[in-house]
Amino acid sequence: MTYDVDELRSHFPSLRSGLAHFDGPGGTQAPREVADAIAATLTAPLSNRGTVGPSERNADAAVLAFRRAYADLLGADPDGIVYGRSATQLTYDLSRLLARTWAPGEEVVVSRLDHDANVRPWVQAAAATGVTVRWIDFDPATGEVDPDSVAQAITPRTRLVAVTGASNLIGTRPPVAEIAAAAHAVGALVWVDGVHHAAHSFVDVAALGADVYVCSPYKFLGPHCAVLAASPALLETLHPDKLLPSTDVVPERFELGTLPYEVMAGATAAVDFLAGIVPGTGGGRRARLRASMEAVDAHELRLRRRLEDGLAELGDAVVLHSRAADRTPTLLLTLPGRRTADAYAFLATRGVLAPAGSFYAWEPFQRLGVADTHGLRLGLAPYSTDDDVDRALAGLRAFLG
Repeated sequence: MTYDVDELRSHFPSLRSGLAHFDGPGGTQAPREVADAIAATLTAPLSNRGTVGPSERNADAAVLAFRRAYADLLGADPDGIVYGRSATQLTYDLSRLLARTWAPGEEVVVSRLDHDANVRPWVQAAAATGVTVRWIDFDPATGEVDPDSVAQAITPRTRLVAVTGASNLIGTRPPVAEIAAAAHAVGALVWVDGVHHAAHSFVDVAALGADVYVCSPYKFLGPHCAVLAASPALLETLHPDKLLPSTDVVPERFELGTLPYEVMAGATAAVDFLAGIVPGTGGGRRARLRASMEAVDAHELRLRRRLEDGLAELGDAVVLHSRAADRTPTLLLTLPGRRTADAYAFLATRGVLAPAGSFYAWEPFQRLGVADTHGLRLGLAPYSTDDDVDRALAGLRAFLG
């Protein structure tokens, strides 16, 4: 069926501003339904979780609905869904726990393609425990992961491989399932940073081979928080420091303190909104999510190609660094002889939001070896339109003079 972007946009109050948002990789706009769920949870009777009074039951229901929603989104077990403040926080917390099981002489593997939140926690945990760090590399000319570096990085001493599901800088989707198979062959765990991946893909953690998968709802129309998915059996092996009276049940043992029930309700509403993008789809919520994400992918791919065709017309004035065959609709540009930070500011005066920076992707940005200290990132989202693309291209033409 036809993708009705105008109908979809009608659910987003912030889009009435007239701004063209290419800043989705840093955080998408949220539909009214998400805000309504947050408000409804906060203004209903609400207290700590329990089963006696309505305020307790409402809190409990918000938590359980959140776990079911993200199990459906990711193809995971609800009892393995952990709430977190951010993906960075979850990765730091779990890296410290996992590092307790490591010994000097063992190895962890990280990737040059990753956001620093899936690099630095592992590098620092390795340094604290005397574990060796090995690297998976990518080719800056193509954006593709180097298969030789994968084969060389994973050895019988590998305890964990941390890799992105998709680069937040250049969009590359690495061959996670192949990397996971190599890791599992030597008995290593696989940690997948899905923060950028989940915004543009129908996620199946089992098919990916991910032992742990982390994502952030604010990248796909939800509120600011994060989600970790793992098997309950794996989580049972990890024992964080906690308060004596607090529960030791999985997954609650990792969620220290009182949870933000209203945020969890908003994150659940984001999943339900995604599941409803293609009306009339039969089946349960996961089946509807598959149909919606396939429709979103087709819409974003069409706009990405339109944007790339327009950039190609600008010739040597623009260098596109997003080149992998399998990648998200996220484009990183540099402008030889010009500062992308200046382009960012210029486009903003025209109502086009396309930020410049390295976006916490320290390793891949350094690996690209660009002369500029920033790159201009244009990210498409489910609510992006042809008019947005045309405005971005017209703004770049005007900036380049």
